[in-house]
Amino acid sequence: MNAKERMLRSLEALATGDAFGQQGFRGPMETVLLVAASAGSRVKWRWTDDTAMALGIVEVLTRHGHIEQDDLADVFSRNYTREPGRGYGPGQHRLMQNIAEGRDWREAGKALFDGGSFGNGCAMRIGPLGAFFADDLQTVIEQAALATEVTHAHKEGVAGGIAAAVAAAIACRLEGTEHPRTELIEQVIAHTPQSNVRHGIEYALKIDLDYSVHTAVSALGNGSRITAEDTVPLCVWLAAKHLGEFEEAMWQTAVAGGDRDTNCAIVGGIIGGREDAVIPPEWLKYREPLPELHA
Repeated sequence: MNAKERMLRSLEALATGDAFGQQGFRGPMETVLLVAASAGSRVKWRWTDDTAMALGIVEVLTRHGHIEQDDLADVFSRNYTREPGRGYGPGQHRLMQNIAEGRDWREAGKALFDGGSFGNGCAMRIGPLGAFFADDLQTVIEQAALATEVTHAHKEGVAGGIAAAVAAAIACRLEGTEHPRTELIEQVIAHTPQSNVRHGIEYALKIDLDYSVHTAVSALGNGSRITAEDTVPLCVWLAAKHLGEFEEAMWQTAVAGGDRDTNCAIVGGIIGGREDAVIPPEWLKYREPLPELHA
């Protein structure tokens, strides 16, 4: 696959995970699909701000081949203004409104939470960027930092964005190779800046991938605090555990609870750039379609 194909596959997987996690499904998949089928075309699995912002990143990469921060801020703001009810958090509502009113994103972003946001919104949208630049990890790091800084200026926010992007790149690079199951986690640690996010991923490496997701949650968190440091480590661990297993990855991520749609979006974006990340056709049928990208 070329870079654009990987990016678009990651985007589809991210959006599907986002929409799936948003439903809060419980029970066997057969029951889930029966409920969806009975609703017909009137009800779709609706994606959230996770996907809306990932679409912004993909649009800018498609147009420029790299992150242009001013353009990205404008695209984020435009998408927000068109559909503000996608589930944005309070800080992002404020930031997007400020940008729409003409305030510079650099000033507005750093004003959030007295130094910038360190939420998990940095990681929820970044998978397609990691897949796009997977052939060059240094570029992944640089471009992920640029894409994250527009809305998450805090060092923990930036670290979360870099970690998730690197995870997506490593997932693509490992496809078709023989490798230890822990290699994805090890590589993410090696390329993530010193931070609480990195410390959490270091701890994730100590949790056997054969353990249950509940064990991992008890040690790493599940995004309930909506911060990068209590979201990204678990998502990296789940991605490593379920490389090549998209459907099972989504179920296990949903079982983890917490910020389900964001967690599923992150894990989907990480593993989705691979050819073996097969999205069930029924899920795509019931998921809200993605809009046409602006080149």
